[in-house]
Amino acid sequence: MLRRDIVKAGASLSVLSMFGGVGTLRGARAADPAGTTVFDDTTVRQLAHRLSQQAYHAPEETLPAAIRDMNFDQFTSIAYRPEQALWHGEDLGFDVEFFPRGYLYRPRIEMYEVIDGKAAPVPYSPDLFTYGNPALRVEDSLGFSGLRIRAPINTPGVMEEFCVFLGASYFRAVAKGQNYGLSARGFADGTGDPKGEEFALFRAYWLEKPRSGVDSVVVHALLDSPSLTGAFRFTIRPGETTVFDVQTYLYPRKEIAQSGIAPLTGMFYFDANDRNHVDDWRPAAHDSEALSMWTGGGQQLWRPLRNPQDLQFSAFADVRPHGFGLMQRKRAFTDFEDLSLSYEKRPSLWIEPIGDWGAGSVDLVEIPTPNEVNDNIVAFWRPRDTMTAGHEYAFTYRMYWGWDTPWPTHMARVAATRVGASTDGSHTRFFDIDFDGAPFEHLPPNAKFHLQNRTSAGEIRNVVVEPNPDIHGWRATFEFDPKDARIAELDCSLANDQGTVSEDWVYRWTP
Repeated sequence: MLRRDIVKAGASLSVLSMFGGVGTLRGARAADPAGTTVFDDTTVRQLAHRLSQQAYHAPEETLPAAIRDMNFDQFTSIAYRPEQALWHGEDLGFDVEFFPRGYLYRPRIEMYEVIDGKAAPVPYSPDLFTYGNPALRVEDSLGFSGLRIRAPINTPGVMEEFCVFLGASYFRAVAKGQNYGLSARGFADGTGDPKGEEFALFRAYWLEKPRSGVDSVVVHALLDSPSLTGAFRFTIRPGETTVFDVQTYLYPRKEIAQSGIAPLTGMFYFDANDRNHVDDWRPAAHDSEALSMWTGGGQQLWRPLRNPQDLQFSAFADVRPHGFGLMQRKRAFTDFEDLSLSYEKRPSLWIEPIGDWGAGSVDLVEIPTPNEVNDNIVAFWRPRDTMTAGHEYAFTYRMYWGWDTPWPTHMARVAATRVGASTDGSHTRFFDIDFDGAPFEHLPPNAKFHLQNRTSAGEIRNVVVEPNPDIHGWRATFEFDPKDARIAELDCSLANDQGTVSEDWVYRWTP
């Protein structure tokens, strides 16, 4: 999977023409002569349900010869004119720009504006764009491939992009002061399966025109793939933390055994815990450093990411989870030393389920990558039960794009994980884990902590726990001897005489 260059999938038929217009759906009026149709919160849900009962139509991606073989640089040289943005100059706090078709984004994605309960197509014209190369201008009515939403997120009165929907069902956002990093998408199917993954497409969007003074914007999206359809409603609030409230209704066309809800996708190249085969001048390079989980039983888990030698699949069984996310805790420039990529400014993304998600697992897929160009990390919720055709599945959740988890904790947290060779010259590995946080704020001089640890294979030995004054926290070190094991699951937590004081550090070791 190329970084940010998302797999193409979807359908090319007009969403409204499939049913003769949204107005032909139950309880709605027919389209008027101007092309507008009645729209409410049930419209996309009805469309998705009807679409799931029809055969899937593969996308038509034909483009004129002038742009058929467009490369990345050519694609990015076509820029939307800011003065042509939807809602530009209306003082609504938001406006919307659109992406052209071409490069990897070939399917035509339909765009609709919703005003006072009526939807109308967003008109396309080649005059909406400027062209770095005039030969790329095509007079055909090509339509759009995606959209970006802008708001004065950093400076009052200055409209800046903070959210993008582009490619398959991928989207990403930032909080105030951040740069783009990891992505989310609507649905995952078969992620990590050697047989291959199916990528669904957001094939149409409906943008509700916000009212003046409102701090949120609402976007509806219709999902389509060979295996299922879906209706999504995003209520988006940019700020110090950018929050998406997401309502989804999914309609399988066939049985889906490997479903993924609220999937997150990012990049982990290397860090102090994993520099295998990496010869790089920087201390680290990654969108996210760990998978964080807050289980239904109340455990707080921290799973450092790796760039493995072979694909690794991990599943953390749970019931009614409080949340999970791909997190970036390292926030100093010196953590990365990269002036151009600014990994320290990339968002963490936390998923908070709303309602009872039942039994399932938080799944993590780690894919080997030789560089930082590839997205190689995927995390999502997998329901325990198989999805079956003819049923509706509803999931509601909140997404927090920001600097940290959205909830405070009294537990100590993992500040760093470092792994290296043991000094004895054997294949034994040396682990160094730093903890910081609330338990260390007002310690008596004689405070003591110990490490609770276990491993599924091999042996943990020579454990040392001591203060780390530099971070106002504590450090735990140990040696791990894998013996003959090819894989081992390690976990540990810091404790005192009263019990555990830290989140649980969990780690998969492979050679």
